[in-house]
This record gives sequence, structure tokens and C-alpha cells, in this order.
Amino acid sequence: MKTKSKPWGGRFSVQTHDLAERFTASILFDHRLARHDIEGSIAHCRALAEAKVMTKEEAETMIQALKEIGQEISSGRLEFSLEQEDIHMAIEQRLIEKIGELGGKLQTARSRNDQVALDLRLFLREEINGIRERIGHLQQALVGLAKKNLDVVMPGYTHLQPAQTILLAHHLLAYYEMLDRDRARLADCFERVNVLPLGSGAIAGTNYPIDRQYLARLLGFPKITQNSLDAVSDRDFAVEFLSAASMLMMHLSRLSEELILWSSDAFGFISLPDSFCTGSSLMPQKKNPDVPELIRAKSGRVYGHLIGLLTLLKGLPLAYNRDLQEDKEAVFDAVDTTQICLEVAAVLLKGIQIHKKKMEQAAQTGFLLATDLADYLVGKGMPFRQAHQIVGGIVSHCVKSGKRLEQLSLKELQKYSNRFEKDIKGYLTVERSLDRKNQIGSTARRQVMERLKAIEVR
Repeated sequence: MKTKSKPWGGRFSVQTHDLAERFTASILFDHRLARHDIEGSIAHCRALAEAKVMTKEEAETMIQALKEIGQEISSGRLEFSLEQEDIHMAIEQRLIEKIGELGGKLQTARSRNDQVALDLRLFLREEINGIRERIGHLQQALVGLAKKNLDVVMPGYTHLQPAQTILLAHHLLAYYEMLDRDRARLADCFERVNVLPLGSGAIAGTNYPIDRQYLARLLGFPKITQNSLDAVSDRDFAVEFLSAASMLMMHLSRLSEELILWSSDAFGFISLPDSFCTGSSLMPQKKNPDVPELIRAKSGRVYGHLIGLLTLLKGLPLAYNRDLQEDKEAVFDAVDTTQICLEVAAVLLKGIQIHKKKMEQAAQTGFLLATDLADYLVGKGMPFRQAHQIVGGIVSHCVKSGKRLEQLSLKELQKYSNRFEKDIKGYLTVERSLDRKNQIGSTARRQVMERLKAIEVR
């Protein structure tokens, strides 16, 4: 293919080297922006007509042709080639084939620089809403699991060591809160994505009286960019999206890690649905938690895209540089990875079987009521640090004697402090321990139920 046949080929006297053609082409992945490119091009046609750069009849002819091209692409009838470089030139080339020289007017007052910036914003604007919807589905799955298991008690852990008794529902709702912040972060990101760059040209703006406010209304943007150099070279919005996606994937990874641990024989708290597990090619007995393991692994993939884009941007001078072509695959893959992980996690949670007795047995070990015992002494007027020291000694005694705290007699307890009285009997129970923690945000049944009610109302 001769270089002079390229839209930019007038300056060049030799054809593009085949290797350079393959190396610089982005059509193999940015064809995903076709629908958004056509949407932006249709709005641009209307703005050109409004500015009297073309007639309304010419604009309508072009718009009809663009809609037809969109149908050709969506149906798979239009094939792309490396010589077309990118989706923008592929659509323009097809437009000229359909309506002749008139198609060459499409790029008036527009550069691929502001065009691709627009397309990526249109793409992300749509995908962010889709991801936020999927987060909502996962939150619903967590809430449903919590409501079904309101009476299940389990150990809470710090340092992966048993710490205090909590409700399983309270544990599950912790992930609800994480995901809620993820939805909020993506909503904030959406505001900065939802800004119109079209009309900035290649770098300095355009010589034509294009009404950018009109363009913004056509495309549903509440704001327009205020600096043409920034508009064509900015990818902050993509970095911000990848950052929010990375944090979301981190939360999914933490949830996956717990599902893996809890489904192991060492814990035995849950059983994962067979349909979301695989076996071993050698060991017949194996049931492997491959799905949560892959979610855990894919978090690193999204992190990599964030670091990659930050690294790409860190040394770029203003304004547009071809380096920015590398932003799309990172964004596309992060969107796809995040979406499928959310979908899988939501369905997986609905099929989990909770082993209530196993969790409750675990809550009976590890001296989880030790803090309650210290607080009992505080209630009798003892400073907490002193109570902490005394209960530590009692725990040491229990370790040596093989007893649980609640199995100790009043006489045994009084060897450590004469502040222990008859009312200690019945004080050291899991149920009373939970009920005593009756502040907003705590694990008390009442508080967990109140939070679930608030979530349902919301």
C-alpha cells in the first residue's frame, strides 16, 4: 500500500515499511471503540453543519452512512486490515467508499488526537456504570448470605489467629462496606471521565467555529475540557479508573483468600459449589478452589495495568505522543477482568454451603472470651491494664491445664483476683459477649440486623 494513499501520506515519498505497519497498527484492538467512534463522528457532523462548514444535507448523508457502517461492523460484515492503522481511519476509509469525496469532510476541524480521547471517555463512561451495577449484584449476594446465616457465630481473626467471637453476617457485611467504597470511588471517577475533549483538535484547537457546548449536549457531557493540550494528552481519567479497579480487585482478592481458607480441611467452615471447583488430574480426592484462586491472581493483572500506564505517562512531554496508543489494551483488559471477576464472585457466593457447627466449634476455642473477662474486672473497678495482666495469667493457666475460661470455677478465678464474684457465672458465654457489643458498627445481633435493614431501605 502506497503511503500517499494514507490520509496523512502527502508528506511522504515512499511506502510504509511492512514491519512499521504491523508495529504501529492498533486496529486489532481499538476496533472495540467502533461504536463510540461512530457516535462521536455523528455528533461532529452535526456540529460541522451547525457551524456551516457543511450543509445540513451533506451532514445527514454522512450520518446515514455512518449508521450503516456501524451496522456493518456490529454484524461482522466489515473486515479490517493493518493498513488502516486504527478504527478511526478504518471508518473514515469506509465512509469515503460509500459516499465519495464528501466522506473526506468528516475530519474537518478534528484530529485523531481529540477523537481517540473522546472515544476512550465514551467507552469508560459506559463501562464504569456496568462495573458499578455488577458491584451491586455482588453486594446483594453478600447481604443474602448474611441474612440466611444471622445466627451463625464464628471466630474473628487478627494475624490469622483467633481473636474474638463475631457473627458470620458481620464478617460478610465487612465486604459489603468495602464494595460500597469501591462504587463511590468509581462514581467519583465517572465525573472526571465525563468531560468532553472533542473540539481540541490536534493540539491547539480548531480554526472552525465549532460550538463545543453544542457537542457536549449532543454527547451527554456536562463539562468540556478547558485546555486543548491537556485534553489530547490527558489520561488521568484512565489512571484513576485503573486505580479504582485495582482497589476493587484487591477487595475481591481478600474475599477469595478467605473462601479458599474457609473451604480447606484445616478450617472446614464452608463448602464451595462443585460447579465452581475443579479436580486433580492425578489425585481423585481433590476438590480445588480454582475460581477464587483465579480471582485472587487476576488482581495482580489489573495492578500491572495501573503501573504500566503510570510508567507510560511519567516522562511524556506535551502534547500527544504515540506512546498513548498503549493505554487502550490496559483499560480494555482491566474492564474485562474486573467485570468477569465480579460476575463470577456473585454467583459463587450464592452457592456456598455454610457449616454452622464447625464455625461455632471454632468459636469455642482459642480463649476468645479473654477480653470479656478483663472487661468484667474493669466493671469491678480495676484498671484495664491490670485486668489485662491478670487475665493473661489465667489464660496461661488454662493452656497448661487444658481448660477453657468458662470451665474455671469461681474459686480458681479468685486465686487471681478477689474481684471475681458469683455473677461471673453465665457472664462468659458467646451470646452475652456478642450482645454486650451493642454500638453502631459492632457485631451484636441487634446492630447487624439494623445494618441489614438500612441496606435494604437504601
